[in-house]
Amino acid sequence: MSILVSATDLRLLAPVVIVFVAALVGVLVEAFAPRRLRAPAHLGVTVLALVGALVPLCLTWGTAAVVGEGSVAVDGATKLWWGLVLGFGLLAALLIGERRLYGGLTAFVPMAAATPSSAQERQAEEAGLEHTEIFPLLLFAVTGMLLFPAATDTLMMFVALEIFSLPLYLMSGLARRRRLMSQEAALKYFLLGSLASAFFLFGAALLYGYSGSFQLSAVAAAADRGQSPAGLLVLGMVMVLVGVLFKVGVVPFHAWTPDVYVGAPTPVTAFMAICTKVAAVGGLVRVLYVALRPVETDWRPLLAVLAVLTMAGGAVLAIVQTDIKRMLAYSSIAHAGFLIVAVVGFDPGGDDQVLRAPSIGAIAFYLVAYGFATLGAFAVVTLVRSETGEQNRLSAWAGLGRRHPVLAGAMTLFMLSFAGIPLTGGFIGKWVAFGTAFRAGYWWLVLVAVLLSLVAAYFYLRVIAVMYLTDEPEPGTDPAVAAAATAEVRDPGLGTWIVIVTGCVATLVLGIVPGWLLDVAEMSSQVLR
Repeated sequence: MSILVSATDLRLLAPVVIVFVAALVGVLVEAFAPRRLRAPAHLGVTVLALVGALVPLCLTWGTAAVVGEGSVAVDGATKLWWGLVLGFGLLAALLIGERRLYGGLTAFVPMAAATPSSAQERQAEEAGLEHTEIFPLLLFAVTGMLLFPAATDTLMMFVALEIFSLPLYLMSGLARRRRLMSQEAALKYFLLGSLASAFFLFGAALLYGYSGSFQLSAVAAAADRGQSPAGLLVLGMVMVLVGVLFKVGVVPFHAWTPDVYVGAPTPVTAFMAICTKVAAVGGLVRVLYVALRPVETDWRPLLAVLAVLTMAGGAVLAIVQTDIKRMLAYSSIAHAGFLIVAVVGFDPGGDDQVLRAPSIGAIAFYLVAYGFATLGAFAVVTLVRSETGEQNRLSAWAGLGRRHPVLAGAMTLFMLSFAGIPLTGGFIGKWVAFGTAFRAGYWWLVLVAVLLSLVAAYFYLRVIAVMYLTDEPEPGTDPAVAAAATAEVRDPGLGTWIVIVTGCVATLVLGIVPGWLLDVAEMSSQVLR
């Protein structure tokens, strides 16, 4: 079979092609560049690729078509997800490239294959080695994240899912400090992620048995006809949703989130926290709104229940956390529940070829507000350090408002945005997300979401109270207390400052003048069927 690639295909798929080619270039850099030049060369290639991918995306913003032999839909919704993944991926790359905080090296292990604390690892550490493969792994992950929400059939979705999952499993185990915890996180993520992928693939097979096609539109057509057996459709729907909701971090498929967020290098955690969520939510929207649109009366109540469980589980468990990264992990779970509230507010419109759903714009805006605050918060987390590395215990943050008022103010702004306080992007994000569910008749779900938002506000405000109202701990016999007492804020490099400042400015702009982004998101809320 001959496959012809048209000029339209190349023009619309240019962002994916640019990132993928850059990842291959990164492999060549790793193989042939002198060791001392690898890290700056990798960072340059990564930044240029992500910026370069944004250029054709902006130039073709008003064009929509199904390309790639009918397997990729480049429509308004796809371009929203692509813009978010590329933009947030660029900021995450700046965090990954940070060197000033780590004595001229990056945060990543010098030799990933070496046994932790072994003589081989110590020799690599003394030689000043670093794991520069992190940059091509990042680009490969971004490639999969771009394809996943654009795929029009379940096979392409599965391939894209694996393309961005496998690099994440590796990236999670590359922390320079706390090696055993990092490797444990990577192993847990791999095992649970593989199980979720198996569920997705089995569900795709069942949907094929039901409709006779892997195309999402064919599944919808079969469901419209009331094709039997309906049991295949229901079981396939549930299993596919398990695979996707695992990546979103929805209860009860969330068990990987706290351990992976804590064990992974913090720059990688920041990347996963937003980019993985954008890709997974984008894929979820396409599956639900295209393939499963005819059976929305079946999946909407199910997702509403999962949204309640997710919001409650994330908010309640975050209250008892004493580790800032673990608290942000449970916060991520709670925000996944808030996003599902917007997904439930599905309000279809359009014609037979194009679906227009205002909820897509609300989801995109929420992800933008959440993403800037998340990247900024994790950037600040990397700065509270002692001689042994990051100090993530909340006690180490005591008195931060007096020691470094600028960074404490930035962290305060991010916490207020997470809590949904007015004049921040998080408030507008929750307003539009909850509004879609309310207009769809799920007023009770909005009421629960508002109440659980108040619960979640407690642990965000607790971080602020620790920074401004708590005295610094005195050194004692407890090693954790001693480490917290010696923690200090280190001066970051330019990349980390860019992430923090960008996060602060975006959070304020989205909270004060959100109209322009809401208009862009609403105008781009169309999905090709």
